[in-house]
Amino acid sequence: MTDLMKWFDSRRSPLDVIERLFEGEMGSSAIRVEEMVDGNTLVVRAELPGIDPEKDVDVTVTDGVLSIKAERQEKTEHKDKDSYRSEFRYGSFVRRLPLPSGVQQGDVTASYKDGVLEVRAPLPDQQEVASASKIPISRG
Repeated sequence: MTDLMKWFDSRRSPLDVIERLFEGEMGSSAIRVEEMVDGNTLVVRAELPGIDPEKDVDVTVTDGVLSIKAERQEKTEHKDKDSYRSEFRYGSFVRRLPLPSGVQQGDVTASYKDGVLEVRAPLPDQQEVASASKIPISRG
């Protein structure tokens, strides 16, 4: 039942739920990620081995959703005196993650090292997000 409930997490967009239904949790176009909070920063790490981050990766934030898109193209050839062997691997990958309310798009940063993309998003102060203002009611 808990596996079923994670599909309908209220932070997920309807598009994400549909993608997960058709692709599966670790479908061929999924990017494996881990999310954690480090102090006041949301940290998302994505497995992207063998990819040139400058050419093949796009990280965007739109309407409170972090999108990581990557494309892989690899081709290897082995030529011997009497044989020839060629292999290729390619594909597009995308992962969308909802960001907590109040995260500022301009504060999000990304870095790549040893096949891991790390995206950091400073979290807003909980007092700012949770504070409510009383609205006066007029009689009329």
